[in-house]
This record gives sequence, structure tokens and C-alpha cells, in this order.
Amino acid sequence: MQINTHLQQLKDNYLFTEIANRTQAYQRVHPEAHVLRLGIGDVTLPLPSVIIDAMHRAVDELAHVETFRGYGPEEGYHWLRQAIIDNDYVPRGIHLTPEEVFISDGAGSDLGNLSDLFDTANTVAILEPSYPAYVDTSRMAGRQIIWLPCLEQNNFYPDLPAQKADILYLCFPNNPTGTTLTKDQLQRFVDYALAHKSIIIFDSAYEIFIEDPDVPHSIYELEGAKQVAIEIRSYSKTAGFTGVRCGYTIVPKETGLQQMWYRRQCTKYNGTSYISQRGAEAIYSPEGKAQVMSNIHHYKQTAQLIANGLRDLGYDVWGGKNAPYVWCRTPHGMDSWSFFDSLLEQCQVVCTPGVGFGTLGEGFVRFSAFSDRKEVEEALKRMQTIA
Repeated sequence: MQINTHLQQLKDNYLFTEIANRTQAYQRVHPEAHVLRLGIGDVTLPLPSVIIDAMHRAVDELAHVETFRGYGPEEGYHWLRQAIIDNDYVPRGIHLTPEEVFISDGAGSDLGNLSDLFDTANTVAILEPSYPAYVDTSRMAGRQIIWLPCLEQNNFYPDLPAQKADILYLCFPNNPTGTTLTKDQLQRFVDYALAHKSIIIFDSAYEIFIEDPDVPHSIYELEGAKQVAIEIRSYSKTAGFTGVRCGYTIVPKETGLQQMWYRRQCTKYNGTSYISQRGAEAIYSPEGKAQVMSNIHHYKQTAQLIANGLRDLGYDVWGGKNAPYVWCRTPHGMDSWSFFDSLLEQCQVVCTPGVGFGTLGEGFVRFSAFSDRKEVEEALKRMQTIA
């Protein structure tokens, strides 16, 4: 028996595990401290009532022989896939078929599972800094990584790969920097993929936060994208499903990968919970849309509060508009973990060290708008003491 040595090369602790460990260590020494968490991207508002009602009805159905359901379709129920097309894509002039929509238990799973479609010899282009899952997934498979630097000097807009990349991971609105691409900027990546016969894995988890008209909500708004792009979306941030688990992935037939992904799912995935899918369906009702957007409006206001509050304290910040994250330069040249420790020890405030998203995240931290509004206000007040 031989183990996967690539897996051994990963860091001992996942970024957010390390944050949790340091926070817990501090609280063991200071049990009386009220620690304010502005780091992890977990939602804090309850699920909208229309979703709760739909899930209750689904549970009740499972209690009766006439309406009981066992295994569902691996690709998801047709009624949810059609609702996704009718609400998320048709209004933007994008034509899809239900066979191209695959329901999942969240974006994170499919971001990793899509790796099964590609040979390990493929090179992978990843933004730096970036969400750690893209990097870890590629390293687990032993693939060569091409880094696309996102620097302050280029406003965190990456250049095209200097060498051929077979797979490109793109996330916009971006995690962690909170920045976006215009349609023209994203079209350059689509054109690159078309020219090099590459595939783009487009993480669109934060699409609902987009406000600017020149920022595309879907990569399929761009010419040729259906030939070269797989799009992943999540209900975690859209509708508060972090504990419910549901999302979806679009694999257009034009990519030549749709049937392969279907076959993979039939073997390795038994389908998303019926209860979760009924909750997701409720998002698309008139009441669901209104309730979801009420929560999103709350988070948008919180993002602006964090961004403006940090600017008032003298910090350089990016994001906070079109995205729920605020990217902040650490003061006085401090490294990311030193500032994290200082903020925790002096203010009892938790952020996310930028270096956890890659070496080019060193010297930055990320703040999340998925936080209690009063706690954000208190955190900014406490931070006045170290500004």
C-alpha cells in the first residue's frame, strides 16, 4: 500500500482551523473575554421564513407513504434545475438545459470534485492570493500550479498566464480581496481559454452581491464562455445555507464535459437532500426573493460599514462593494499573523490573515461582512485603541 504523498505536503492545519485553534487558545486563558469574530465567512442571519416553511413541508412529506422519497436523482430534481435556469440565467439572456445543471451539497465540494475530470498532467492557473481549496485540490492531485499574482499595483486584477495553463480557477467577486472584473476584463480570460483549449472553473459564490452594471453576474454573459467554462454557485452566502448545504454547478454541453461529469456524479454522489432542495426552490418564489435580498442588503450595509470604518481609522482597504469581504493592509508593515495576534490580544477581534490565502496575501488581512452588525460596530470602536 502506498499513500498519496501529495496530500502529505499540505500544511498541517487548514487556514480556518488554525484561526479557530488560536482563538480557542486565547479564550482558554481569558474565559471572560467577549471575542468578536469578523474573520470566517459564515452567515449570522437566520434562514428566511419562506425557506424554513418549505423545508418543514418537505420533512412532513417524508413522514407519509404517499409522499415519501428515497434516493433522488444524482444530478438533482428537475424542478429545482429548471427554477435555476428560469431565474438565474434566462433573465440575463443565457440559454441552458436542465441536463447542464447539477445540484450539489455546496460549492466547496464541487470545487474539489471537478478535479476528477482532468488528467494530473494538466497545469493549473490560480490567482494569488486565493481561496485555499483551489490550491489544496491541485496539490492533492500533484498538478503543476501557475500563479497569477493579484497585486495592489494592478488593483488585484491578474494578468493572463505567461505559459499555457490547461485549467484556470477564477473567483469573482473575489475571495479574499473583494474585487471584481468588468466584462471586458473577464472576456480576456475567456478568449485565452478558447485560444489554448483550456477550461475555466469559475467560482461565482458571491454573485448576488454585485451592484455595478459592468460586472458580469455569470461568465456565460461573455462570448464563447459556454465552450470553455464551468460555473459554480452556492446558496451558502446567497440564502444562508452554510448549515443546510446546497449549491449547483453548470457544465455546458459545449465544453464536452457534461456527460463525463454526469457519469462521475452517478458513481460518487448520491444526490443532495430532498429537504435542502425544497428549501432552495423556495428562494425563487416572490416571497423568497424578497426575504433573501433583505438579508443580502443587511450584509452589504455591513460590508460598507467595515470598509468605511477601517478607512476612518487610517487603514488602506479594498472590496466592501460588490462583495462581502474587505481586504485590509496591515499597519506599520506588520505581517499578517502578527496583526491577527495583536488584534485578538488587544481588541478581542478576529480577522483572517491574508497570508493564509497565499504568499502574496502577506501584509494583509480579510474582514467578513457576515457578522453581527452590533459586533462590527463594537469591533471598530475597540480598534481605535490601536489605530
